[in-house]
Amino acid sequence: MYGDRKVGGLWCHEVLARLSDYLDDELVPSDRVQIEDHLRGCDVCERFGGEFKSVIKALREELTIPDPLDSELERRLQKRLITAGS
Repeated sequence: MYGDRKVGGLWCHEVLARLSDYLDDELVPSDRVQIEDHLRGCDVCERFGGEFKSVIKALREELTIPDPLDSELERRLQKRLITAGS
């Protein structure tokens, strides 16, 4: 990695490899503190981490919103459900 620096006891590549786990709150507290120390001292990783977090948040929001059903498809599904329940 270009400009790989050791800050807060971790190299940039180590932080980037664990960034997803950090954002998902899947790290033990000591590992979380180490990553936060690195991010406070490394403007490159802090900036990348913020951008990465924004992308992940946008993807999660997009993927959790279902597309609306076509009205004809919805009508046919409702008809089948009513028929199946009879």
